[in-house]
Amino acid sequence: MSDATVLTDDRPTKSAVVNGLRCRCPQCGDGALYVRYLKVADTCSNCGEALHHHRADDGPAYLTILLVAHIIGFAIHIMWVVWRPEPWIMATTLSVGAVVLSLALLPRLKGMIVGIQWSRRMHGFGGAPEAQ
Repeated sequence: MSDATVLTDDRPTKSAVVNGLRCRCPQCGDGALYVRYLKVADTCSNCGEALHHHRADDGPAYLTILLVAHIIGFAIHIMWVVWRPEPWIMATTLSVGAVVLSLALLPRLKGMIVGIQWSRRMHGFGGAPEAQ
C-alpha cells in the first residue's frame, strides 16, 4: 500500500460532510466551523485543526441558488394549483421564503464543501506544507 493511499483513506468523507452541514469542524465535529456568519475559523476551537486552507469560493452560492430555485419553483406550482392566491400575496410569500431559505442553506452548504475539501486533502488540508 503506497503512502498516497494511506493519506487519502484515513479521513472519512461522510462524517466530514455531515459535520460541515452541522457547521462544525470536519475533523472532530465539536468545534464551531465559523467565527461569523460565513467566516470560517482559522483553526478549530476544540481540536486545533487548521481550517484556513479552504477554498469554497462560489460553490456554496451556486448550490444554494440551485436548491432554492427548485424548492421555490415547486412551491409556486403547488400554491397556484391548490390555493390560487392573489399574485401579490404569492410573490411576497415566496420572496420571503426564498430569502430565509437562502440564508439558512448557505452556511450549511459552505460547511459541506469545506468538509469535502478536508476529507479529500484538497488545497493544503493534506498536511504537506503549501508552496510559498
